[in-house]
Parts: sequence; structure tokens; C-alpha cells
Amino acid sequence: MSGSFVEVKDLSKRFDVSAPWLNRVLERRPRQFVHAVDGVSFSIERGKTLALVGESGCGKSTVARLLVGLYGASEGQVLLEGQDCAAGWAGPQAAALRRRMQMIFQDPYASLNPRWKVLDIVGEPLREHGLVRGGAELTQRVGELLRSVGLAAADGEKYPHQFSGGQRQRISIARALATQPEFLICDEPTSALDVSVQAQVLNLMKDLQRERGLTYLFISHNLAVVRHVADQVGVMYLGRIVELADKAELFSAPRHPYTRMLLDAIPDIHMTGRARTPVQGEVPNPLNPPSGCSFHPRCPLANERCSRERPSLQAFKGIQVACHAVSEGRS
Repeated sequence: MSGSFVEVKDLSKRFDVSAPWLNRVLERRPRQFVHAVDGVSFSIERGKTLALVGESGCGKSTVARLLVGLYGASEGQVLLEGQDCAAGWAGPQAAALRRRMQMIFQDPYASLNPRWKVLDIVGEPLREHGLVRGGAELTQRVGELLRSVGLAAADGEKYPHQFSGGQRQRISIARALATQPEFLICDEPTSALDVSVQAQVLNLMKDLQRERGLTYLFISHNLAVVRHVADQVGVMYLGRIVELADKAELFSAPRHPYTRMLLDAIPDIHMTGRARTPVQGEVPNPLNPPSGCSFHPRCPLANERCSRERPSLQAFKGIQVACHAVSEGRS
């Protein structure tokens, strides 16, 4: 962990979802909190990609927003080359830290201002951080950024509505690259795109990683996409990481029952005719999570200990997994 470029330690985020004060007094209801992220830890080496996967509502996007400072953490730390990011956002180094970390958002239709030309959208970080002097240099730099993501420099004079979804996401990537960041947080950057366009954007991101030595945190619910881009994979369930392993290890020998369930749901042309196990049950209500292991109501290997005692993430044969069945050899 000590040689990691990005390090996350016991990161937690609680949201207050209580009813208004008067309702609580009249109805004698207590305050309510959702533990969107609950003690998440991981590290990423420079130039590598860690993917976080899981069903909708498991806390993946909240982790992304905590890393870039859009949310403040309830507990825990985010370190970039040993520097505490929470202290960095609040101090004089905030602008320098923000240049090093950028985010690509999920929806290319919502993340670009429809009233601005592409030149202004991609050029805003350059102006904001004082990286260009004058309009001519701005136009030149934006043109270079657009060409680096497979668009033309002349596209700077167009508006977002004149582009397809895949082209809009390329504009988002160009904007994220404007400050020459070292770390990109990608929050499901291809989920709103057609499958053929997804492949183009993913290949572009891999090319940019090789050329610029970028480090990625890649958020996704699509395991096929993760298999294409990731070096390491963390599987999240109800705000916690339940398994963390190298990509090859996780896909070839998944340990946690939830990881197996997710992988079993992927269509595979080589396994035609094999009985498939769909993902069983529903994600519990995060306002009232189950006792013990939060996955135990859906787990085929659960026993009495699983419903009583919450497992911690422990190293096991080269991977990290939070599961009593694995630690006891019941899997």
C-alpha cells in the first residue's frame, strides 16, 4: 500500500435522509441515515486501472464523488501520493490538486452545457487554472485536445447538440484531459452509449492511458466492460467492498458468492445449454440493512454466523475477500 499512487483508507459517507424536524416531533420518528459508503479501502498503482463494480445503489458513484471532493467524507482518508486530499481541498493547494484529478461523468447529455460551444466547454479548465494566455492560445490548445480524442479542431465552433452520444463523451474526455491530470475518475463513462460506440470510447481511453501514463478509477456495473479495461477489480455490495483481486484471478476463480452470482449472469456463447443461475433476490433497503453480512439473505452459503457477525475484508490466497464461508472453507 505504501508505494501506491492513490490510497483510500476506511472511507465512509453517511447521508441524513430524515424527515423534516416538525414531522419528526409530531410523529416521534428518529433521524435516519443511509450508509452509502461504509469503510471502503483500496489502492491503485500509477498507470494502472482499478474498476469498482456492483449493482445500482451499492455506493460506486458515491466513492467517485468522494475522491474528487464533490462530497466530504464522514470518515476515512483519500491520499494522492501520500497527500491527504481532504486537507488539500481546504488549503492553498486545492487548485494544484484539482489539476491532478479529474472526473468523466456518466451522462454525456447532462454533463455538457448545451448553451456553450465546445471551444468554451473544453477551454474552461484551461482558463480557470490560468494555463493559457489569450484567445489564440486557447483555440490552439482546445484544437489539440479535440484531435487527441479523435475529433477535429473545427468542432470547437459547434454546440453539444450537433454531436452523437459517443462524440459528446469524447468532448467530456477532452475537457477532463485539459489540465493534464494524472488521475482520472470515470463514473460509468460508457453506460449511456450504444455497444459499438462503447468499444470506441474504451479503446480511446486505453490509448490515452498508454500515451500519458494515466491512472484510472473506473466505475461500472458492466463486467464485460471491466474485463476490457481493468487491472484490478473491486466488487461492491451495499456500500462495502466484498472482494478485491487482480482481473484475471477474479474472472477465473471468483471467491465471494456475490461475485460468482454476478459472473454467472453474464451471457457466454461457449456455455450454451448450461443451466444458468440468475442473480437471486433484491438488494436490501439501505435504510434498514440486514444484520451481520449484508449479503446473507441472498447467499446460498449463509449460516447462523453470517446473520450475526459482519465479515471484514481479509487477504486470502492473493486476493481480499469479506466472507465467512470463504474463510471457513465452506465455499
